[in-house]
Amino acid sequence: MANKLISEMGLPTSIANIFAARNITTAKEALSLTEFELMELLDVGMARVTSAVAHISEIVSPPTQTALSLMEQRVQNEYMAGHLPTRLKGLDEALGGGIPFGVLTELVGPPGIGKTQFCLKLSLLASLPASYGGLDGRVIYIDAESKFSSRRMIEIGSKSFPEIFHVEGMAKEDLKRAFLIYFADGGRILVLRPTSLSEFTESLQHIKISLLQNHVKLLVIDSMAALVTGEYDQGPTRQHSLGWHISFIKSVAEFSRIPIVVTNQVRSQSHDGTSQYSFQVESRGETVDDHTRFDSHLVAALGIHWAHAVTIRLVLEAKAGQRFLKVAKSPISPPLAFPFNITPSGISLLNDEGIEMKGPQIGTIHYQVFFNIFAQVLITFREEGLSFMLFCLFW
Repeated sequence: MANKLISEMGLPTSIANIFAARNITTAKEALSLTEFELMELLDVGMARVTSAVAHISEIVSPPTQTALSLMEQRVQNEYMAGHLPTRLKGLDEALGGGIPFGVLTELVGPPGIGKTQFCLKLSLLASLPASYGGLDGRVIYIDAESKFSSRRMIEIGSKSFPEIFHVEGMAKEDLKRAFLIYFADGGRILVLRPTSLSEFTESLQHIKISLLQNHVKLLVIDSMAALVTGEYDQGPTRQHSLGWHISFIKSVAEFSRIPIVVTNQVRSQSHDGTSQYSFQVESRGETVDDHTRFDSHLVAALGIHWAHAVTIRLVLEAKAGQRFLKVAKSPISPPLAFPFNITPSGISLLNDEGIEMKGPQIGTIHYQVFFNIFAQVLITFREEGLSFMLFCLFW
């Protein structure tokens, strides 16, 4: 609106002609000057200047809105945009219907907690026919860590939707073949495996063009941290590159109005701000069981700029032997935690009520039980004089 022409604003002809004669043609040019400067430049009285400025300001300023009207607009936009139901009742209710369209949804958690399992189930749901609650579309799955498993997706599909993927008397191999024909050969799920950030960047350029042409209904990036961390160390270069990718992915979400799900990793953060792992704590003579030094300071990777870019943050964690799925960030839901298990049909909530979280619980990511096991095994190998390579093979 700042570049709106003064000649199109309905000012009295006499004052509009004076603005034009002084080469002040847009609202921005007029409002950049004080009333005294305009009075001197236009050579007119203060009353005419004040009237003209008030008229221009009224035209170009956005109308005032109440908090209620803004909330109603948001609800209406979300209703029109739609959601991808996760089939997890409690989570869908908390998110207003499921994974929202047009924004970034992040799954963050330690390795092996279930992030990829969640992504596989969402990919399956997005590609199912609408009559079964799916989006009846294609899925682009960017598999940066080579974790996509067609075998696992077949298991999830056959257990979750036996009426679709199970035919009485059909052998397991025939079922697998039929599944792959429908999803892979039929182009329902396209898996891309970029080996570098530059390859990923090139893929994004092509994806934006093909989203509407190919009826794509879900984009999964598993994981963003693997791509960025593998390319750069911490520092300005990494943050600059990440900033470009954040902007581009958000623009893809807004342009295509589809759900975009991105997984993220975790890192440990000590009191002095340095990153560390559990075995590094042990090497300094400290104990891994000291929660204030290690477990309570697991944080999402990629930093604060990335955290601000995502609209929904779902944290997957493990505490005292139980997995939890937490709604840590959402514009419409309070912070909630749902205990869950991983079953043959995918992630399954143990209850749909959710446990409301407060204070530090919201941002804390627990994985202490599993890190203790990891650390103890590594320490044992070191004490026995065995190599780290052998440890990796064992783990």
